[in-house]
Amino acid sequence: MITGEIKSKVDRIWDTMWSGGISNPLSVIEQLTYLLFIKRLDELHTLREAKAARTGKPIEEPVFTREQDSIRWSRFKEAAPEKMFETVRDEVFPFIKSLGKNGGDEAEGDSTYSHHMKDALFMMPTARVLANVVDQLDSIDMSDSDTKGDLYEYMLGKIASAGQNGQFRTPRHIIKLMVDMTAPTPRDVICDPACGTAGFLIAASEHLRNHHSDAIYKNEASRRRFNSGTFHGYDFDSTMLRIGSMNMLLHGVENPDIRYKDSLAQTDDDDAEKYSLILANPPFAGNLDYESTAKDLQQIVKTKKTELLFLALFLRLLQTGGRAAVIVPDGVLFGSSKAHKALRKILVDDQKLDAIISMPSGVFKPYAGVSTAILLFTKTNSGGTDSVWFYDMQADGYSLDDKRTPQIDKSDLPDILARWNNRQAEVERKHTDRSFLVPKDEIASNDYDLSINRYKEVEYEAVEYDAPKVILDRLAALDEEIAKGRKELEEMLG
Repeated sequence: MITGEIKSKVDRIWDTMWSGGISNPLSVIEQLTYLLFIKRLDELHTLREAKAARTGKPIEEPVFTREQDSIRWSRFKEAAPEKMFETVRDEVFPFIKSLGKNGGDEAEGDSTYSHHMKDALFMMPTARVLANVVDQLDSIDMSDSDTKGDLYEYMLGKIASAGQNGQFRTPRHIIKLMVDMTAPTPRDVICDPACGTAGFLIAASEHLRNHHSDAIYKNEASRRRFNSGTFHGYDFDSTMLRIGSMNMLLHGVENPDIRYKDSLAQTDDDDAEKYSLILANPPFAGNLDYESTAKDLQQIVKTKKTELLFLALFLRLLQTGGRAAVIVPDGVLFGSSKAHKALRKILVDDQKLDAIISMPSGVFKPYAGVSTAILLFTKTNSGGTDSVWFYDMQADGYSLDDKRTPQIDKSDLPDILARWNNRQAEVERKHTDRSFLVPKDEIASNDYDLSINRYKEVEYEAVEYDAPKVILDRLAALDEEIAKGRKELEEMLG
């Protein structure tokens, strides 16, 4: 988590842009993202310069040419406000918009990044505002990758529209848990059909680098596959697509497939059974009209509810043998409608439902107090559910109020991951424990209700109290003692 000092600096930057005339919170985020992106490009180039100086070799993959030295952050930040404004508007901004065009391979065409940046606008209103923001951003030490991530999360959290249309950003530690539980490999083709700022895809890319770097960078073909063929994300918000593609590029994925798509409205046969792993926390905005929903999703489950339609979409997108870790509102687990029951029956009977992790309602605060769960399943089209692993998460390492204060010693996340990776030992666990297995037959006999409260048993400890007469006698004795003490005090006071 970022410190109070950095939060104060971000708040001041936000106020500077707000008072300068950029009143749309999403526009503030977008403009700040451009500047952070420019700053990061300069940092990357500096690191490659230092490596070249150490080895005595030419700079590997330089970001800037010698002629472009003046557009580096470390150079233009020292310029006078008017000169800085002209440089950023007329040289730096066109430069970042052009990144990825015909990058390295004419056959590939433009990258998704350059495609989304075509409509990007430089909106800094005045030289004074730009100089002020650049100066304040420069004073924040972002050498630590976690600080950069936390800083970005905090900025995104300031979007006033967060929570509209059912959109809630997923906390990074929850994303990491879901990625670690699904353990992506270099063979995976990963998709988030509601990717937003690409948090799940970035976490998956970091997991792959940390655990499979040798396989990723083994040769040019494997590197190209990682950069262009592994990560796929859809969204129907063009600003989010720009931020998401920039975010991926900053995290070292050069050309992910991040594109505009209304996942629930468009039928796309090219994407059917294409992906081996889906990671998602899609927006749950209520109901859609039948007319505006893809017909093939309605064939899986006849419903207008977006949370059920997204689950139908995941099943359509996954390859046989593909797996998913997705966040759903609690209503999906116990809803009594025909569509709710039908979809749960599909997951249990026709596919392999692996696990349900019930999360406390404070996980998405301060944006929402909604109760949610993580659903993990494997697409088989031939059943395979023997038992479902349930975990009752009670703490995620942060307070469950609006402040979300770190409480690392109270986190259930390490225990969840350890038990998930050793599920065969869970057979002995009782339903009074934090985690346990529930046989498929028991779930079917409960009308496919997947709420953990249906199966969790609560142990009550018998507490013996004294008889009422004994308690009354004790109270009477206390009253006498108080009266005696008061009388002694009155005598002392004369």
